[in-house]
Amino acid sequence: MTLTTPPPHLDQDTPLLRTRRGNFWIPGEVVQAGEVHVQAGPMHVEWETPEEVLHPHPLVLVHGGGGQGTDWMTTPDGRPGWARLLVEAGYVVYVVDRVGHGRSPYHPDVIGPMGGPFPYEAGRGLFADDSAAQAQTAWPWDRDPGSAEMDQMIAGMGPLPADFALSQQLDADRLAKVLDRVGPAVLVTHSAGGPVGWLVTDARPELVKGIVALEPMGPAFVEFPGMGALAWGLTAAPITTEPAFANTAEASAAGAAALTLPALHGIPIALVTGGASPFAAFREEFTDILTRSGAVTTSLHLPDHGVEGNGHGLIFEANSREVLAQVLDWLATVGEGAVTS
Repeated sequence: MTLTTPPPHLDQDTPLLRTRRGNFWIPGEVVQAGEVHVQAGPMHVEWETPEEVLHPHPLVLVHGGGGQGTDWMTTPDGRPGWARLLVEAGYVVYVVDRVGHGRSPYHPDVIGPMGGPFPYEAGRGLFADDSAAQAQTAWPWDRDPGSAEMDQMIAGMGPLPADFALSQQLDADRLAKVLDRVGPAVLVTHSAGGPVGWLVTDARPELVKGIVALEPMGPAFVEFPGMGALAWGLTAAPITTEPAFANTAEASAAGAAALTLPALHGIPIALVTGGASPFAAFREEFTDILTRSGAVTTSLHLPDHGVEGNGHGLIFEANSREVLAQVLDWLATVGEGAVTS
């Protein structure tokens, strides 16, 4: 049967794209649960490649806290997400569901206690805070429960593992194994996925060709009520620092001004922040830490490049294509342009 009128939820303005796609798993550890054996914390990975690959290294997209890989697939108002647009631009793209999120199964008996459900209030506070409504013009939609776009965004948000540090350790371990499998890649992280990017680079510096850190979690050493603290500065999980700290108390006492992450030395990093986002308040602190660590750092504050009105959810706001255009330009400057023969 041929449909003469496509279903109304399909975006008819999106051109057809010929690609190859599939998925695989990074298995978790096999552990004993009573009399049976189970996996603890597998990671789901979805991949898509264009018919013609134009760039030498793939992109690995790492979503934020409470979200899942679908954050990269479609915007709340139904437009193509960054994953699709990056494939259109000629990149091989890997989209992960962080451990315990989305399609990566969660069970408290093997991963540990689960945090609470993701409330509308948290979604509004992060992505559509009333206090920023006038400046956040890239969120033109309603902000209340029951509005179509807010409902679409919150529907994909779930609980986080209660152990903040363990969650990051599991994510970093699985993502390092993704790179072992796919080879050198550029990490594209958002929000609570940001610490995972630093940890993966610490574990596999030779396989990380660059990092696009979109609104990474911070500031340094911050404590999130009900979640935990970035006890090692930019991460909750242990990471190599210079000087080396014996414990989190020593790291905290030294403070952000003394923090360096040697694994980032020589790594191109774009720190992307929105003009209406509270995360922009600590971009200078992040820039200082990354630069002091020897990273080739670009502070890509969107208003400085003519992209206005973005909050924390800049990957799915109304001008998400404009934001992506800035990232694509940056990728080209760090050698991620077209393959040459």
